[in-house]
Amino acid sequence: IWQISTMIVVILLIVILLKFGVIKSGEISKTEAANKCVDFINQYLLQGKTAILLNTEEQNNVYKVSIRIDSKVYDTYVTKDGKYLFTSPPIDLEKPVAAEEQETKEIPKTDKPKVEVFVFSFCPYGLQFEKALLPVYNLLRDKADIKIVAIGAMHGEYEKQESLRQLCIEKEYGKDKLWSYLEKFSADTSIGSCGSDTTCSKPLVETLMTQLGISKEKINSCMTKDAEALYSADGQKAQSLGVGSSPTITINGIESQVGRSPALVQQAICSVFNTAPEECSEQLSSDEASPGFGSSSSSGSGASCAAS
Repeated sequence: IWQISTMIVVILLIVILLKFGVIKSGEISKTEAANKCVDFINQYLLQGKTAILLNTEEQNNVYKVSIRIDSKVYDTYVTKDGKYLFTSPPIDLEKPVAAEEQETKEIPKTDKPKVEVFVFSFCPYGLQFEKALLPVYNLLRDKADIKIVAIGAMHGEYEKQESLRQLCIEKEYGKDKLWSYLEKFSADTSIGSCGSDTTCSKPLVETLMTQLGISKEKINSCMTKDAEALYSADGQKAQSLGVGSSPTITINGIESQVGRSPALVQQAICSVFNTAPEECSEQLSSDEASPGFGSSSSSGSGASCAAS
């Protein structure tokens, strides 16, 4: 299906849209456009397979809709009035650029998928993805290798210090304790309100650590002695992969577009097991996590924090 030329696909889509009366005038929401796109693909273009919605965002005056079919991720593009779907990005005639074909890389299946989430520790969209990933980590912690990778500090020194702290919590206490900390950290709106004021945030963070049985003295010692090397190693890994935005997700070494609800994160990871464990059949929330600090849900966001 995806090897058919874009022009043929567009012509077929226009004909079917006209025939079935689904063309609609006026701009529609990105959620409506995404659902319309996925429903159309599943109903008319796929046989024996199912497209799963991963993410939707506005791009170049159209909606970019990312979907997964089996273990492959595809980007499709829908006009804002919901009339037309394209399998390649539209070209801006006022800013012509050389067309570049992007190869879609298939994520290899493994017995124990490796998931790396590259984030800035105070990036609201990194926090959003961490909140979506948390219940999946709790579900699959023994089945998949899930890791947070610190990619730098675009917001300032206070962000670096938090990344050093999180690296040390994982080093001294393990991943489970880090995720327990991240759950409380990302939900605490008081920490978010402090912004770059560490005299405000540090006591709040230390209170969280005390509640979780994490020694402040042990973490401070690690931050002084060991954290810089850990932070540098994470940064070099991100640089070697060309990662500069938060969140960036790789699954089994392939950069992937993953939706920001627990259910969509679960689907993305479970689709790349050689044999999916029984935990993959458990239903998780389809509500998208909210960007930033707090525990509310969101109406949808695929944004990221990009380093300059």
